[in-house]
Amino acid sequence: MSDEPAQLPPGLALSWGVLPVQRRGPKPALSVDQIVATGIEFGDSQGFEAISLQKIAAHLGVSTNAMYRYVRSKDELIVLVADKAWGRAPDHIAASPGWRAGGRAWVKAQVDLYAVRPWLLDVPVLGAPVTPNLLHWVETLLEVMDDTGLNQHDTLGCAVLFDGYARSYASLARQLGASDTAPVESAAVGEFLVPRLKSAGYHRLFAMYTNDQYADTLDDDFDFGLDRILDGIQVLIDRR
Repeated sequence: MSDEPAQLPPGLALSWGVLPVQRRGPKPALSVDQIVATGIEFGDSQGFEAISLQKIAAHLGVSTNAMYRYVRSKDELIVLVADKAWGRAPDHIAASPGWRAGGRAWVKAQVDLYAVRPWLLDVPVLGAPVTPNLLHWVETLLEVMDDTGLNQHDTLGCAVLFDGYARSYASLARQLGASDTAPVESAAVGEFLVPRLKSAGYHRLFAMYTNDQYADTLDDDFDFGLDRILDGIQVLIDRR
């Protein structure tokens, strides 16, 4: 074991299993794994804001100061908890038949995980992934895109595009799922809006609304948006 170099971002060394040198004294009562597992438990049950050194310390029966023997800051805690919560990318992604199916499977796997752990959407994005599990997601997508003929810059750009779409779709789904207001397509909203859309001259919206095409449900929006991204990447591949 070695001391974590001061210049590394919080949590990077610990996430890769590089532990600081243990000082003399009593044997540690906890482990980093216990702390991280508790953080994930709190995130799953109470949301992102519940992941704190103070709450985890109280749950584990130690003082907050004692937590600093294991993690140096809340920033480090969040990095470790998020990487563990993501886990490794599912094996079926790399086994997909072709880059298009693989890219779709990669995005779908992220959206599915966000649905189970929506608090991951609240984890700050501080830069490119550097921790083991997040990098495994990136490596998996790069493997999927390997036969496209795209250069490294463009392939990484595809990864950013896919990730952004998954995050955006999942965020919208969470907000719609959490809303307790009357849905846009409800009868009461329709009764109110339709005559006003017509009188205001919003003819295209009026037509959409009366044809039940204007709604706040996602329905097939996932496939529509992702297909447009995949089509655009195919154009780039053809140009190359």
